[in-house]
Amino acid sequence: MVSLNKLEKVIELEEKLRKEYEQQLDARTTEIETLTKQQSDLQETVASQKATIEKQLATITDLSSKSEANQRVEQLNRELNNRAEKLQEEVAELKKRVKTLQKDLAEERTENKALKQFDPPRMKKNLDANKKKLAEKTRANDLLQKSLNKARGENTELEQKVKELEAKLAALEPGEEPEVEQAQEEAAA
Repeated sequence: MVSLNKLEKVIELEEKLRKEYEQQLDARTTEIETLTKQQSDLQETVASQKATIEKQLATITDLSSKSEANQRVEQLNRELNNRAEKLQEEVAELKKRVKTLQKDLAEERTENKALKQFDPPRMKKNLDANKKKLAEKTRANDLLQKSLNKARGENTELEQKVKELEAKLAALEPGEEPEVEQAQEEAAA
């Protein structure tokens, strides 16, 4: 009975853990989706910034004849390049974070898969079947115990009768032995 209680507790714990990890998996999945969307948004902004940079570079080449314009264009170019580099660094960081989150998700899925191997409904079904078998064996054991006690009682009664008859036989004198033999033959018949 103790092991059955322990098994039920293990099943309850397993269901609790499964619920807990499923929530974590869902949270991680949504986080990955949002980060993926942010990454695509950043890539679009980088592309638009690059397009802007290219347009500005085209404008710079047109204004290259003027030295003042050239200096201003070069300054803008440096600023835009710095912005683009920062955006690329952010994209790289987000890519790394997405990769780590994907690894975490894979680990959580394998752990969840390992937890699902125990299959609580099947274990509960086996537990119920084992309980029924135990009840049947207990009933059979009780019946056997009752019949054993009854046989022992009858055995002690018979032993008592044998002792009484031996005592009567010993009490009889040697001359009365033929009568005892006749009494035993009558009892046997």
